[in-house]
Amino acid sequence: MTEMTGIKQLKEMIENSDNIVFFGGAGVSTESGIPDFRSVDGIYHQKYDYSPETILSHTFYMRRPEEFFRFYRDKLIYPDAKPNAAHKVLAQLEREGRLKAVVTQNIDGLHQAAGSKKVLELHGSTLRNYCEKCHKFYGIDAIMNSTGIPTCDCGGRIKPDVVLYEEGLDQGILSEAVRVISEADMLIIGGTSLAVYPAAGLIDYYQGHKLVLINKSATARDSMADLVITDSIGKVFAQIRPVD
Repeated sequence: MTEMTGIKQLKEMIENSDNIVFFGGAGVSTESGIPDFRSVDGIYHQKYDYSPETILSHTFYMRRPEEFFRFYRDKLIYPDAKPNAAHKVLAQLEREGRLKAVVTQNIDGLHQAAGSKKVLELHGSTLRNYCEKCHKFYGIDAIMNSTGIPTCDCGGRIKPDVVLYEEGLDQGILSEAVRVISEADMLIIGGTSLAVYPAAGLIDYYQGHKLVLINKSATARDSMADLVITDSIGKVFAQIRPVD
């Protein structure tokens, strides 16, 4: 299938749907200049003695919080990032009444920044932070503008509202994601290799016949899809609707 044929087919599927759900991963954010935190290069090893997965675990957060926050500020917070074409077109499709929900593994809040209203954040958000002691809410500035371990006025530690390795997903968000995916007439999956569980297992709840996979590289589920487009998600979505 040529690239244009794939785009044409995707457009037709969208025009004939009014209950679309989008399921997205890190690839949606990398096109806004947010690197995948799991990518490790030579510079990484000069700065950190542990793998990203180790640092972003609950155990590490409890045992070595200063090192955790050094990594977190360096690798997970990107306040200047802006929504790209994928974020913008998804928000547009929601305004049109076609898209019913975005289910995301990302923690950057860019879907909401683009105007999306129904966003299910499986892994939380860097924009929300809470005191572990008194539960006071703090925005992203409280983490960015502090050094060492961010501390609340009450003396408690401020914890980002992101799901760390070893921590369970929010059951309310998970069950709502299951509901919207199982009721969808079209499921578009973008920017994810579908390797991270339990999130990747959510797509098994889809019961329709319009499963679309958009990713730069092949995924484990390509053979199940009704349409596979191997390309940048922003580039693909920019051809679905005009974006400013």
